[in-house]
Amino acid sequence: MRGANITRRGVIGAGVGLALAPALAFAAEGEVMRKRPAKPLLMAHRGASALRPEHTLGAYAKAIADGADFIEPDLVATKDAVLVARHENDISGTTDVAAHPEFAARRTTKTVDGAPITGWFTEDFTLAELKTLRARERLGGVRPESQSYDGMFQIVTLEEVADFVAAEAAARGRTIGLIPELKHSTYFAGIGLPLEARFLGILKASAYLRRASVIVQSFEVANLKALRPQIAGMPNVQLMQLIGDPKEAAFDGVAAGNPQTYGQMMTPTGLAAMARYADWIAPATRVVIPLDAEGKLGRSTGLVAAAHKAGLLVGTWTFRPENRFLAADYRSAAGEDARNPAGSVAEIRRYLAEGLDGFFTDDPALGRQAIAAAARPS
Repeated sequence: MRGANITRRGVIGAGVGLALAPALAFAAEGEVMRKRPAKPLLMAHRGASALRPEHTLGAYAKAIADGADFIEPDLVATKDAVLVARHENDISGTTDVAAHPEFAARRTTKTVDGAPITGWFTEDFTLAELKTLRARERLGGVRPESQSYDGMFQIVTLEEVADFVAAEAAARGRTIGLIPELKHSTYFAGIGLPLEARFLGILKASAYLRRASVIVQSFEVANLKALRPQIAGMPNVQLMQLIGDPKEAAFDGVAAGNPQTYGQMMTPTGLAAMARYADWIAPATRVVIPLDAEGKLGRSTGLVAAAHKAGLLVGTWTFRPENRFLAADYRSAAGEDARNPAGSVAEIRRYLAEGLDGFFTDDPALGRQAIAAAARPS
């Protein structure tokens, strides 16, 4: 999942069980309609990533303890074709790889989704080698509590995440969903490490993932369309189309010479087409309610209502608790890096009033407060 604003890279800006599986009905014109959850679903963005280094068991444990309905493992591949939880295949900023002289020669420049990136990449490491690294806080001093855990956690595989969540669910007596994102599918397929087949194999092999709610995300389109018939016999699995910058196109479309923009995907025609393969649409927060010239929340775009009319569920990403990520009218005077729990809860509530069916947050405890305080629109 990307950051608070819409960029290709960088940072800007009750139990869940089979009741959350796709509940489908048919409208008068034959369109598939998804049953909306009774309350917005709380999705822990990379775990409780405001408080623990992202995509670690520490971040996932904190998210679950703070009431997350779903935890998010972003998935990339290793050299030996293992799926691991990392936000990007470039691990320069989220691990201590730079401090390992034995891996110094593996620093390189690659083109990922059309952008040149210099760093260390998961596909150049075996799982055993990645296990020698330790996670670190990506935003450094902006999140001192999380930074205090630097060096404590390993990189984990999807299987390890599923087993951990299964144990937490058993201990807590509630089912906890997974909302994995398949990262850079076209890129990984192009280097001989396709993600989808491996992911489906794990999904089918895991006793927990065969019954827990699973929502599969991607910023690409073709992989979700290909997954649709393959999950036909899995009533607990849904698909979420992530939406990037409205002026940009999904990279698989660019690579195939069919650069339909995300903006075109959000027209009535585009939403109707999306509803034929996806259960959810998930744009950035500022696509739902943009900022005005003063950096305050402006007028709603009406996207949530339009998506619901097309039969889609609607999520959004990503709410963060620091002033620097909040709209100007929700910030405090404590400085841009200061945590602002009250402002974050208030901003989330404003978005929930649009009728969201779920949302991603770096701080699930604040998300739970916002859900508890929000009235559910019809």
